[in-house]
Amino acid sequence: MERSGTSPPSAINEYLLRSSVSSSGARSVDVIVYLINDTPIPLIVDGLSATTAHELHRKVLEVLHLPDIALEVFSLWLISPFLEVQLKPKHHPYKVCRQWHDLLARFTNCAVEDIHQDEPTLQFRRNIFFPKTRELQISDEGVLRLLYEEAKYNVLEGRYPCDIEDCELLGGLSCCLEMGPYSQEKHTPSTLRPKLESYIPSYMCKRKIGILNAFRNRGNRQVSFEETLLNTYKAATENVSSAEGDVTNCKEYLKKVHELPYYGCAFFQGEVDKPSQGFLNRSGRKPVSVAINMDGVSVIDRKEKHVLLSLKFSELSWDHTYPDEEEHILWLEFDGDNEGTPVNKLLKIYSKQAELMSGLIEYCIELSQGTDLPSPDTNPGNSQVSEKRTKLRRQESVLCNRIKNLTTIDYVDDGTEIKRVKPKRAASFFSRQSTHGYASVQPSETAEQS
Repeated sequence: MERSGTSPPSAINEYLLRSSVSSSGARSVDVIVYLINDTPIPLIVDGLSATTAHELHRKVLEVLHLPDIALEVFSLWLISPFLEVQLKPKHHPYKVCRQWHDLLARFTNCAVEDIHQDEPTLQFRRNIFFPKTRELQISDEGVLRLLYEEAKYNVLEGRYPCDIEDCELLGGLSCCLEMGPYSQEKHTPSTLRPKLESYIPSYMCKRKIGILNAFRNRGNRQVSFEETLLNTYKAATENVSSAEGDVTNCKEYLKKVHELPYYGCAFFQGEVDKPSQGFLNRSGRKPVSVAINMDGVSVIDRKEKHVLLSLKFSELSWDHTYPDEEEHILWLEFDGDNEGTPVNKLLKIYSKQAELMSGLIEYCIELSQGTDLPSPDTNPGNSQVSEKRTKLRRQESVLCNRIKNLTTIDYVDDGTEIKRVKPKRAASFFSRQSTHGYASVQPSETAEQS
């Protein structure tokens, strides 16, 4: 899919021109850092092998004329279709690139041919450890615009699954940011139609086309995306004065995506067991994305684009095991019930990146200790546009947990022994958990008698 975004700033064009005529000495190397919308930022670096990510980060800020807060908001990432790594400021990108094939062999199931052919790109992305509560305190338009572009990319690509209603709202805000204030004469369904996938995820457009065909044969009319987009576009224009401009619209967009439990996450690839189905009890594995941020862990169905499980750190325990070289597993333990009996549920996530996920969970919990958490009554997505919509969770929302779509192991912790519900497992090994209050379920009299 073609990525939409703003055209490169004039500062980048000037830098490209200077770079093309610069005389690079023996120690000078051209390095390209990409923004999320594929805009290249060329840098001339002396002594590349000794250059740290922090030093490259500084050079990017100079080219984009960004304030120092951008050092906290963004990080440099090495990205490929198989692995995404956020670099620490002290890392040497050149040296990590030299180790890339070893990283793929260790943390992915890539074929040998893919490993040898894969080359990562250096990207300027949001720092997953930057608190989203601080984003809306930023006033610099350049920083906000980059945050908006990244959030929009993740929505359109399906990395941030959203309900249709929310995608339409976000699409209307994008129209404001990229086409200016709504005009009844200029902006019509026919003008939006060719650009639809720049504002609404392509997978969602295809699904709605299928719904349209089904209704068309029954003589009923389904409202098109173009019409609903125009309505949200018009409402967004009316709620933001021209003096406030793009800064307010960027913040409105960010407020809405902040409601998603996986906003600002690092993404990992894995698989989970499917429930047995059919007469022969056939089962298999489902590919998932595991999204981890400062709030918790979400398991997302990569094909269906909806949440299977989303837990805050206070709601889970976890561990990482590798009984053999082929089956690295991230275990998530959380509260549940089995036919009315409270139990602990275990979810197995098969992934060679389980070690990375476990380490990131532990680090996020350490960082969050002692920080001020927002009040439960706080609604981070309460904006001038979104507040008109219902605040009730939609029954079929992509954000709802779908435990029935997962195969879990259920048990009750009885101190020294495990009262198993089904199926049987050797023992519990969960010593890792947040100190915010998760505790294993203790057996009731009913559970002891069963």
